[in-house]
Amino acid sequence: MDHSGHGMDMNMDLPPFTLGRGLEFSFDAFFLFGSLIALALYGWAVLRLRRRGDSWPLGRTVAFVVGVLTVMLVMCTKLNDYGMVMFSVHMVQHMVISMITPILVLLGAPVTLALRALPPAARGHKGPRELLLMLLHSRYMKVITHPAFTIPMFIASLYALYFTPLFDFLMESRTGHVAMMLHFLAVGLIFFWPIMGIDPGPHRPGYVMRMLELFAGMPFHAFFGIALMMASQPMIKTYANPPASLGIDPLLDQQWGGGIAWAFSEIPSVLVLIALVYQWYHSEQRAARRSDRAEERNGDKELEAYNSYLASLQARGQ
Repeated sequence: MDHSGHGMDMNMDLPPFTLGRGLEFSFDAFFLFGSLIALALYGWAVLRLRRRGDSWPLGRTVAFVVGVLTVMLVMCTKLNDYGMVMFSVHMVQHMVISMITPILVLLGAPVTLALRALPPAARGHKGPRELLLMLLHSRYMKVITHPAFTIPMFIASLYALYFTPLFDFLMESRTGHVAMMLHFLAVGLIFFWPIMGIDPGPHRPGYVMRMLELFAGMPFHAFFGIALMMASQPMIKTYANPPASLGIDPLLDQQWGGGIAWAFSEIPSVLVLIALVYQWYHSEQRAARRSDRAEERNGDKELEAYNSYLASLQARGQ
């Protein structure tokens, strides 16, 4: 197999994989600088709110920061190097950046933060805030966040990529590899965005529908993992002939990768389900408080009307 792609000269001499080796720093300009910029912009927005006296939940900040750090964990360490020649490590990268990262980033509500932090443009002009609002209300956004698009795209990112020559083509170059990882991240974000429901968006179903959307996509991840685990020969050309220095069996490595894909179909389901139940509970609490306040107001009006009626009867008696 030709290992002339991204980082392959170094990957050819990689020693057998251990977690310690995998977590060593490995420079990747695109994801390192992209992650640092994302953290800086989020931090700037939070500070802007604080300076004008507005609050921003600490939990959202923590979720966003941890979400961005998961990108750096799998893309700015030797996991990225090993992922070029070991399918199991690549699958860890894929699952984290397409399922764990989007959930944490979305729990950070970056769109809501941007809308609150960005200043409105002068009358008759369009600034970043106005452009963001236009994008949120655009027909394009309505299409890509609709379950008729997000669920098939979520599934196709597995089957149409790994079981066709497209994956091998993308793995031949650094640009292709970066594009593939960005695709995984984008697909995860648009799949979980309507389901998580914190940031505003064109598609905002009820909580039961959100759970149905979640469970509509997850079984296909499990089937994908099982297919890899049950295969009797390597199914992905890129990983069919790993460097001898790794000392691994490609079929066993593929089975490990399948097991990782299967396991990750369960982990995000639990995380999102917990978040949804939490959001649902607080939504019901807010609705109950609004209802109580409305009843108090209406009750006062009814009492006033009754007192007026008694006063009118008393006046007639006189």
